[in-house]
Amino acid sequence: MKKPVLTIVVPCYNEEDVFQETARQLTAVLQNLQTEHLIAPESKLLFVDDGSRDRTWSLIVEESKKNPFVTGVKLSRNFGHQRALLAGLEAAKEYSDCVISIDADLQDDVRVIREFVVKYWEGFDIVYGVRRSRETDTFFKRATAQGFYRLMKKIGIHLVYNHADFRLMSKRALEELSRYGEANVFLRGIVPLLGFRSTEVFYDRKERFAGESKYPLKKMLAFAFDGMTSFSVAPIRFITLIGFLSFLLSSVAGIYALIVKLLGHAQSGWTSLMISIWLIGGLLLMSMGLIGEYIGKIYQEVKRRPRFTIEENLYNNTQQKERVNV
Repeated sequence: MKKPVLTIVVPCYNEEDVFQETARQLTAVLQNLQTEHLIAPESKLLFVDDGSRDRTWSLIVEESKKNPFVTGVKLSRNFGHQRALLAGLEAAKEYSDCVISIDADLQDDVRVIREFVVKYWEGFDIVYGVRRSRETDTFFKRATAQGFYRLMKKIGIHLVYNHADFRLMSKRALEELSRYGEANVFLRGIVPLLGFRSTEVFYDRKERFAGESKYPLKKMLAFAFDGMTSFSVAPIRFITLIGFLSFLLSSVAGIYALIVKLLGHAQSGWTSLMISIWLIGGLLLMSMGLIGEYIGKIYQEVKRRPRFTIEENLYNNTQQKERVNV
């Protein structure tokens, strides 16, 4: 069997503190895999600069000049982690037999990449890297993460539990992924929809090697909300249910008020009236906001704007030169 060309895609945003160590460790992984004849010599390490404001891109360019494994793609601005990752997958798809995505912070165990490749040799198109436990997380982060997975499952969204974006995908899986053209990209939800033969590899997640997390609580909540509204209409149905229950309660209250009026026991109910107004007003605003979120997503989808813009592509130039040399 022909040795596969592997590309490891690493989205980067202000990662100058960790870049050198990430490049060193992943280069060692590719060298070992090549020595074991598990991958082809043309395999690459593709860094995607997602509009970094520090020296990340210049470091990628410098490393690519002295390290034959390293290459890079520079986006014209910050498009967000998911779109940057998608840009790397799209760039690598044409020249690779399989692609592994991993974050630049080295929290994912690079040693299990070999297991990914072995699973690919066994015929799996998708290999998920799954955290064995969340012992390194704070109690709050662990509880909210577990709650997120349970909620997504209840509203009908299939996610791989404790899996982020550390995965291997075959060429045909990538080609199928490219058919999903939505602007609201949520790869953790899209990849399981592909339906190809898949498996899981478990590992222990480590502390971030250097720098600060690019996903504070605010971004994590926004990411989770985007995932829910991109893949399910359950929140809108929930609002419909609340509206129906509110109507029933209002009907009961109306009947009660009418009976009291007929019996001649009506009294001024300023407090209950104000509470009712604020409650209903709050529910209406919340409902309008949620419906507006869906309308906003429709608005983004129908415009069909590009999901990312590539400013520089070292990877494409490198592959074309290698093809000419061959």
